[in-house]
Amino acid sequence: MITRRRILAATGGLAALAAETTSAAAQGTQTGLSITRSGSQPSRKGPAENFTGVVRVDSPFRGAAPARVGGGIVTFEPGARTAWHTHPLGQTLIVTAGHGWVQSESGPKEEIRPGDVVWIPPGNKHWHGATATLGMTHIAISEALDGKTVDWMEQVSEEQYRR
Repeated sequence: MITRRRILAATGGLAALAAETTSAAAQGTQTGLSITRSGSQPSRKGPAENFTGVVRVDSPFRGAAPARVGGGIVTFEPGARTAWHTHPLGQTLIVTAGHGWVQSESGPKEEIRPGDVVWIPPGNKHWHGATATLGMTHIAISEALDGKTVDWMEQVSEEQYRR
Protein backbone atom coordinates (compact mmCIF):
# COMPACT_ATOMS: atom_id res chain seq x y z
CA MET A 1 0.00 0.00 0.00
CA ILE A 2 1.32 3.41 -0.95
CA THR A 3 1.18 5.87 1.90
CA ARG A 4 2.14 9.50 2.03
CA ARG A 5 4.95 8.63 4.46
CA ARG A 6 6.43 6.00 2.12
CA ILE A 7 6.32 8.32 -0.88
CA LEU A 8 7.93 11.18 0.97
CA ALA A 9 10.61 8.84 2.31
CA ALA A 10 11.23 7.52 -1.20
CA THR A 11 11.57 11.02 -2.60
CA GLY A 12 14.18 12.08 -0.07
CA GLY A 13 11.87 13.51 2.56
CA LEU A 14 10.62 16.42 0.48
CA ALA A 15 8.16 17.36 3.20
CA ALA A 16 11.15 18.53 5.23
CA LEU A 17 11.66 21.21 2.60
CA ALA A 18 8.39 22.98 3.42
CA ALA A 19 8.99 26.72 3.51
CA GLU A 20 6.23 27.83 5.83
CA THR A 21 5.49 26.48 9.27
CA THR A 22 3.12 27.66 11.92
CA SER A 23 5.25 27.48 15.05
CA ALA A 24 8.85 27.67 16.19
CA ALA A 25 8.57 24.13 17.55
CA ALA A 26 7.59 22.85 14.10
CA GLN A 27 10.69 24.48 12.60
CA GLY A 28 13.02 22.12 14.46
CA THR A 29 15.26 24.97 15.61
CA GLN A 30 17.75 22.57 17.20
CA THR A 31 18.19 20.39 14.12
CA GLY A 32 17.75 22.84 11.26
CA LEU A 33 14.88 20.76 9.87
CA SER A 34 11.59 22.29 8.85
CA ILE A 35 8.48 20.15 9.33
CA THR A 36 5.07 21.26 8.17
CA ARG A 37 2.55 19.15 10.04
CA SER A 38 -0.24 17.43 8.13
CA GLY A 39 -3.39 19.51 8.44
CA SER A 40 -1.53 22.67 9.46
CA GLN A 41 -2.27 24.37 6.12
CA PRO A 42 -5.75 24.86 4.69
CA SER A 43 -6.76 23.11 1.49
CA ARG A 44 -6.99 25.37 -1.53
CA LYS A 45 -9.32 25.10 -4.48
CA GLY A 46 -7.56 24.81 -7.85
CA PRO A 47 -8.19 28.11 -9.68
CA ALA A 48 -10.65 27.94 -12.61
CA GLU A 49 -8.15 29.58 -14.98
CA ASN A 50 -5.78 26.61 -14.51
CA PHE A 51 -8.19 23.71 -13.94
CA THR A 52 -11.48 22.29 -15.21
CA GLY A 53 -13.73 20.70 -12.59
CA VAL A 54 -13.23 20.29 -8.85
CA VAL A 55 -9.55 20.26 -7.86
CA ARG A 56 -8.03 20.58 -4.38
CA VAL A 57 -4.41 21.38 -3.52
CA ASP A 58 -3.09 20.28 -0.12
CA SER A 59 0.25 20.50 1.67
CA PRO A 60 1.97 22.90 -0.70
CA PHE A 61 5.72 23.07 -0.15
CA ARG A 62 8.59 25.14 -1.46
CA GLY A 63 12.24 24.80 -0.56
CA ALA A 64 14.07 27.78 0.87
CA ALA A 65 16.86 29.22 -1.30
CA PRO A 66 19.10 27.95 -2.67
CA ALA A 67 16.69 25.02 -3.16
CA ARG A 68 14.34 25.33 -6.14
CA VAL A 69 11.97 22.41 -5.48
CA GLY A 70 8.30 22.80 -4.69
CA GLY A 71 5.02 21.01 -5.08
CA GLY A 72 1.93 19.73 -3.38
CA ILE A 73 -0.70 17.02 -3.18
CA VAL A 74 -3.36 17.55 -5.84
CA THR A 75 -6.75 15.79 -5.83
CA PHE A 76 -8.96 15.74 -8.94
CA GLU A 77 -12.64 14.76 -8.78
CA PRO A 78 -13.92 12.65 -11.73
CA GLY A 79 -13.65 14.67 -14.95
CA ALA A 80 -11.35 17.30 -13.41
CA ARG A 81 -8.05 18.17 -15.06
CA THR A 82 -5.37 20.78 -15.52
CA ALA A 83 -5.18 23.22 -18.41
CA TRP A 84 -2.39 22.63 -20.93
CA HIS A 85 0.87 23.76 -19.36
CA THR A 86 4.67 23.39 -19.35
CA HIS A 87 7.35 23.41 -16.67
CA PRO A 88 10.71 25.10 -17.33
CA LEU A 89 12.66 22.36 -15.51
CA GLY A 90 10.16 19.50 -15.88
CA GLN A 91 7.77 17.90 -13.41
CA THR A 92 7.44 14.63 -11.52
CA LEU A 93 4.01 13.21 -10.65
CA ILE A 94 3.60 10.39 -8.13
CA VAL A 95 0.10 8.93 -8.28
CA THR A 96 -1.16 8.02 -4.80
CA ALA A 97 -4.86 7.21 -5.31
CA GLY A 98 -7.50 6.66 -7.99
CA HIS A 99 -7.07 6.58 -11.74
CA GLY A 100 -6.03 9.40 -14.02
CA TRP A 101 -4.81 10.41 -17.41
CA VAL A 102 -1.77 12.33 -18.58
CA GLN A 103 -1.15 13.50 -22.12
CA SER A 104 1.68 15.25 -23.89
CA GLU A 105 0.65 17.42 -26.83
CA SER A 106 2.66 15.15 -29.12
CA GLY A 107 1.38 11.82 -27.81
CA PRO A 108 -1.61 9.71 -26.84
CA LYS A 109 -3.48 9.98 -23.55
CA GLU A 110 -1.95 7.56 -21.02
CA GLU A 111 -3.67 6.00 -18.00
CA ILE A 112 -1.95 6.47 -14.63
CA ARG A 113 -2.60 4.54 -11.40
CA PRO A 114 -1.39 4.46 -7.78
CA GLY A 115 2.35 3.85 -7.60
CA ASP A 116 3.02 5.22 -11.09
CA VAL A 117 5.73 7.88 -11.33
CA VAL A 118 5.48 10.21 -14.33
CA TRP A 119 8.37 12.38 -15.52
CA ILE A 120 7.40 15.28 -17.78
CA PRO A 121 10.45 16.82 -19.50
CA PRO A 122 11.18 20.57 -19.44
CA GLY A 123 9.05 22.56 -21.87
CA ASN A 124 6.76 19.60 -22.68
CA LYS A 125 3.18 20.85 -23.21
CA HIS A 126 0.87 18.49 -21.34
CA TRP A 127 -2.17 18.06 -19.08
CA HIS A 128 -3.13 15.59 -16.36
CA GLY A 129 -6.17 14.81 -14.25
CA ALA A 130 -8.80 12.28 -13.25
CA THR A 131 -10.59 9.92 -15.61
CA ALA A 132 -14.19 10.72 -16.49
CA THR A 133 -15.53 8.30 -13.86
CA LEU A 134 -12.83 8.03 -11.16
CA GLY A 135 -10.99 10.64 -9.12
CA MET A 136 -7.20 10.76 -8.81
CA THR A 137 -4.63 12.14 -6.38
CA HIS A 138 -0.96 12.76 -7.10
CA ILE A 139 2.02 14.48 -5.58
CA ALA A 140 3.36 17.06 -8.02
CA ILE A 141 7.02 18.10 -7.75
CA SER A 142 8.81 20.70 -9.87
CA GLU A 143 11.72 23.11 -9.70
CA ALA A 144 11.68 26.84 -10.26
CA LEU A 145 13.72 28.58 -12.93
CA ASP A 146 14.03 32.30 -12.26
CA GLY A 147 11.24 31.91 -9.68
CA LYS A 148 8.79 30.24 -12.10
CA THR A 149 7.65 26.59 -11.95
CA VAL A 150 4.83 26.53 -14.53
CA ASP A 151 3.55 28.28 -17.65
CA TRP A 152 -0.24 27.91 -17.90
CA MET A 153 -1.90 27.79 -21.32
CA GLU A 154 -5.38 27.14 -22.74
CA GLN A 155 -7.94 24.79 -21.18
CA VAL A 156 -8.16 21.18 -22.38
CA SER A 157 -11.33 20.99 -24.48
CA GLU A 158 -13.98 18.31 -23.91
CA GLU A 159 -13.05 16.84 -27.30
CA GLN A 160 -9.34 16.60 -26.33
CA TYR A 161 -10.23 15.16 -22.92
CA ARG A 162 -12.57 12.47 -24.31
CA ARG A 163 -10.19 11.26 -27.09
